[in-house]
Amino acid sequence: MSVNNDKCSPVPLLATRPESAGWKPTPPLSTAGCFARVVVDVKLTVSFAFVAVLFISQLPIQASGTGVLCDNIPGLVGRQRRLCRHHPDVMVSLAEGARLGVEECQYQFRSQRWNCTTLHRDASVFGKIMLKGSREAAFVYAISAAGVVHAITRACSKGQLQYCACDPTKRGTGTDRDGSKFDWGGCSDNVRYGSKFSRMFIDAKERKVRDARALMNLHNNRAGRRAVKKFRKLECKCHGVSGSCTIRTCWLAMQEFRRVGNYLKTKHNGATQVMINQEGTGLIVANLNHKPPTRSDLVYFEKSPDYCVRDPSIGSLGTTGRSCNKTSLGTDGCDIMCCGRGYDTITVRKVDKCECKFHWCCFVRCKECRRWVDVHTCKGPPGEERELSAQGRSFRPDLVANRGFKDIHGDSGGPKKDSKESRDDGKGASSRIGKRNRYF
Repeated sequence: MSVNNDKCSPVPLLATRPESAGWKPTPPLSTAGCFARVVVDVKLTVSFAFVAVLFISQLPIQASGTGVLCDNIPGLVGRQRRLCRHHPDVMVSLAEGARLGVEECQYQFRSQRWNCTTLHRDASVFGKIMLKGSREAAFVYAISAAGVVHAITRACSKGQLQYCACDPTKRGTGTDRDGSKFDWGGCSDNVRYGSKFSRMFIDAKERKVRDARALMNLHNNRAGRRAVKKFRKLECKCHGVSGSCTIRTCWLAMQEFRRVGNYLKTKHNGATQVMINQEGTGLIVANLNHKPPTRSDLVYFEKSPDYCVRDPSIGSLGTTGRSCNKTSLGTDGCDIMCCGRGYDTITVRKVDKCECKFHWCCFVRCKECRRWVDVHTCKGPPGEERELSAQGRSFRPDLVANRGFKDIHGDSGGPKKDSKESRDDGKGASSRIGKRNRYF
């Protein structure tokens, strides 16, 4: 890669591409009127054009500032830059959709070894894990494409986009599954426009390159868009005297995005391993005993690593320090999450709202109830544990901070007295504070 960046001052705005893909780090581009020309190797196995969509989600993009950003976002091809400049309002929705996809990915994989971890302000967002054509990469492409369709379509229905509104094809009369007729009315979500813009923008790079990885990405992008179309429902409103349904007006509305995420997670679990055909024009199943994937299925090339041990070369963060459920037999259980290495246990104090009462008018007052709970975290390999211990990160309180745990006691003293009214069911728990058990 070569960059013509003589007059650009290094401003910490845009991150560089991963070095493992053959790129050398370059100074970020300034938005102060400078222009950078990037020469891209079209044989790269990863579509940085799509990764740029995820990178956009990390920027505080506003419609008024997209013109400058469009010229400086790494990985965009010409068609994407033109769409970015001509549709700044849609780019805002596209960024929201990419964030929606990332959040849903993290929810779906919250209890698995790979938990869809993102790297802050990194151009690849998910790190080197996206360099492999794995199941996880397939899911990321599908859920991100679905999130973009969902967000753009929602913005259409809200009247936030200049060239898009409610679905214009839903006019006249229609018939539901029971054969009952109704009149189209209201505002049907224009999924057609959201899907079309998503396809034009996200698929632009893959349609230009057309290598094996591009074919995989195109297939999974399409599967994500089809998932949004699948989860639409007919909503109706009755009109008539005394609540009678003399006239029924209906419209098509998208369902909550969580249903799309659940559906694509199921597709991830049943994804099909594929390889490119001899002509290099399409994908075929790697195992001839398996049925060919449909357009709604996810496909992948390479088997996933186990993600048990930290391995920067493949983007695996490992599971050292991850919280686990001692009693679960699923993927969130300590046996599976910790890869058989055992786990540590520490006692923490959890604070919950309780005995809430409504007071006129108009607020709710709650008491704080405190209780002592055991938190289990995975041990790491001996070498990795020594490294974390040297860095003071043998126990990661950030993993339990989002679960309502306020105080983490690592000393031998008892619980501190609180001036607020509380209910503490941890009598005698002071003898357990700071006690750290190790299970093998």
